[in-house]
Amino acid sequence: MQNFEQVRSHLRSADFRITMQEPYVICVELSLDSGRRHQAIFLSELQDDDGREYLRVSTVIAPTTGVDARRALAFNWESRVGYLAVGDLDGVPYLQLCENRPYSSLDAAELGRLVLEIGGMGDRLERALSADGDLL
Repeated sequence: MQNFEQVRSHLRSADFRITMQEPYVICVELSLDSGRRHQAIFLSELQDDDGREYLRVSTVIAPTTGVDARRALAFNWESRVGYLAVGDLDGVPYLQLCENRPYSSLDAAELGRLVLEIGGMGDRLERALSADGDLL
């Protein structure tokens, strides 16, 4: 993968359910737990200070209210894929699981694996933080 349009093209051809598309943002909805749960995965493009382009894969987990920061930081330390961050969703701060990858390190198989892994891990974290709820 060399750019965002190649990412978009691969997601379409791989039969991911795309629920939103903008110039540099795509939302993929995963159906989990035999269709009983759903997780929205957002893919967007970022640039670093040197102009190098990255793909960000993220999913919203839970509002930050009531989230134990020590547990979140411990998760970050132990996680091999993804990291936790805080981002606004309609003006409300939410805990998000995300990962940034340079396009040069992505191929079709890695992109699919990353979407599924961030989606599945995000759903497990959402369950743990919301008493088994499916908030988003």
